[in-house]
Amino acid sequence: MTRSRDHHTKARHQGTRAGIAAALVALLWAAVAARGENWPGFRGPTGLGYSSEKNLPIEWGGKDNKNVLWTAPLVGEGHASPIVWDGRVFVTTVKWADGVADRKKVIPAHHVLCWRASDGERLWDTTIPPGKWVRTDFRSGPGGGYAAPTPATDGKLVFCAFGSSVVAAVDLAGKIVWRNEIEPHSFDVTLGSSLVLHGDTVILLCAMAKRQDSRLVAFQKATGKVKWETPLPTVAFGHSTPILIEAGGTKQLVIVASGMNKAPDGMQSFDPATGKRLWWCTGWGDAASPAFGAGIVYADSGRGGSGVAVDPTGRGDVSATHIRWQARAPSAISSPIIVGKHLYRLRGRSLMCLDAATGTKVYSEPLKDKISPWASPIADPRGYLYFATAGITFVVKAGPKFQLLATNDLGDSNHASAAAANGRIFLVGTKSIYCVGEK
Repeated sequence: MTRSRDHHTKARHQGTRAGIAAALVALLWAAVAARGENWPGFRGPTGLGYSSEKNLPIEWGGKDNKNVLWTAPLVGEGHASPIVWDGRVFVTTVKWADGVADRKKVIPAHHVLCWRASDGERLWDTTIPPGKWVRTDFRSGPGGGYAAPTPATDGKLVFCAFGSSVVAAVDLAGKIVWRNEIEPHSFDVTLGSSLVLHGDTVILLCAMAKRQDSRLVAFQKATGKVKWETPLPTVAFGHSTPILIEAGGTKQLVIVASGMNKAPDGMQSFDPATGKRLWWCTGWGDAASPAFGAGIVYADSGRGGSGVAVDPTGRGDVSATHIRWQARAPSAISSPIIVGKHLYRLRGRSLMCLDAATGTKVYSEPLKDKISPWASPIADPRGYLYFATAGITFVVKAGPKFQLLATNDLGDSNHASAAAANGRIFLVGTKSIYCVGEK
């Protein structure tokens, strides 16, 4: 009798949590719509990959360049993702001067580029004086990893970071407003984390190879001065971008970084206004950014190990109280995404779907063509998932059954994730930037 009563109580609580989770997802999409159709940073308005656009194209490219509205050449290269604000597209790249014989001895020029979103006309190209870090490990791809972080904008300034260990802000006319060098800079391989905006600050995760150098830094948007800085002396390197969420009635900045190994504080939450730590738990963190939805924050390192799903309403060490499930994680640097009751994750050359509440595998479906394991997906209100790059793209219908809607290829593969705004998708390759939309 007691067992039955406990079972019904548990079921009732699970139903309540499911209802709250569904409401949270609806609020996330409503937040996207309320903020308009801009794409101001990595993974969009919410930082979670959700788009409010209901008329994004499903098919593009091919022999007849279907739905390709314009193409514009890049200056240099990189794998930062594009951002979009009020009819303008911004991208960061780097370019070595012609005749440079050894790129490992020369820091390339750092470019912030702006195009008109309607027709691809380049409006300006600003170069940011580089920092002091001359990089020699170029395994992170185009641009040697100097242009890995995605910029962010609040509609007044465009904030950018580069692998020479420098962060800067330019206005919408391309004029440099401020510039700071990041010292010390014992980043592993490169500076990979993108900038996150909160209130009057721009926040950067500096998870270093030397743990004593690791820290969270919030710069004032207007001046670049440090508003707060939180040392992270136990945190190993990581390249993921933090996410901003609201859970338990509190705004939170969630980070994952553990140097690819299991750590007692591999996932942590902070107050984005002050940098005060709220909670932490066992986890793995490196390249992939977290997902949030269905009442959980899910994260893995992007390089194997385990994925951890956490109820983000706790305080202190929540490893024994708020971890909902763990599952073997794939090696894919792209970020996971939660749509409805399901979590979606690239896994090598397959797409994995898990039940977000339990971590149970719903399906794992092989993908015939090779897609970049770096680019993070976009989900629209129709339940369409875009695993989109300037190379091969898969468009899949969300749900418990695998439904492939389209496979597209622009032939310019890169690691950059897509941006979506005003019915269009913007994609950065190694040679060009592309705008696709229904013709």
